[in-house]
Amino acid sequence: MKKKAKTEKTSSVFQEIAPQQERYVNPFTDFGFKKLFGSDISKDLLISFLNEILPDQKIATLTYKKTENLGATDLDRKVIYDLYCENGKGEKFIVELQKAKQSFFKDRTLFYATFPIQEQGQKGDWDYQLKAVYTVAILDFCFEDEHKKDVKVTVKLMESEKKTVFYDKLTFLYLQMPNFNKKEEELVSMEDKWLFVLKNLNKLAERPAKLQEKVFEKIFKLAEVAKFTSEERTAYNDSLKYYRDLKNSLDTSFEEGKIEGKIEGIAAGIAEGEQIGLEKGIMKEKIEVIKNGYENGLPVEVLAKLTNLTEVQVIQILKELGLK
Repeated sequence: MKKKAKTEKTSSVFQEIAPQQERYVNPFTDFGFKKLFGSDISKDLLISFLNEILPDQKIATLTYKKTENLGATDLDRKVIYDLYCENGKGEKFIVELQKAKQSFFKDRTLFYATFPIQEQGQKGDWDYQLKAVYTVAILDFCFEDEHKKDVKVTVKLMESEKKTVFYDKLTFLYLQMPNFNKKEEELVSMEDKWLFVLKNLNKLAERPAKLQEKVFEKIFKLAEVAKFTSEERTAYNDSLKYYRDLKNSLDTSFEEGKIEGKIEGIAAGIAEGEQIGLEKGIMKEKIEVIKNGYENGLPVEVLAKLTNLTEVQVIQILKELGLK
């Protein structure tokens, strides 16, 4: 018997199915983010992620702290972090997921960072020595400034003239995920791989060959929606609906903004054209006054007053008319 020829099968790690059928959880949902990074079972994932994206970090252990700030005022107590952790050296880590642009977002991250600083205060004699505070913000948008094309934006307090770090215990790291566009074959470092997972996890049909490290084996197991309990699936669907509604409303606002911008541009062009036309008409009238007045013997200084031009301008016009 002849063996049947094997049909060549082409496959992709990216799935082409409806979003509601995604195999893996969307990390940009609140549920997905907490599922992957926010519990004791996934603490090693968070440690791996932070060690890769933060310079000079070698975190061995992490302790989750209360995400609600226990401040002194009502305003303070409204501060709620997505994730708040402390390593074995007492250094603090705020990890925030931000899905939409916010007014004064940079101010907000600075405000949040003050609370892990303040809580280190001690009563009685204290020398004010502080443990480092790190804020990591994973953004589903980009800043509209000189950093708008960067993937990573790292900020520390800097001495303005020498351009050196003045204080190294306060670090802000912003990851602008829309700017990370490496494909699987381009992944080299562990940082690349982590950013690839965050950007693409819910679009994947299977674990890519480039992501064979144990930490990614675990993340793909945790992220598989089919293995969620019914309660988890309900919570995830609610979180996913909120994320999609938010994204759709932002996309709609953006498109409306583009259309509005085009309309404003057209209107401005018409207005500019009308203004230019008006100015040309007025100038034409002034030239006629100068021509007729000069031919009737009026001096340059009088013509200048009549047309609200300078005498130099009047002389230049007369020269161009061939009258002077």
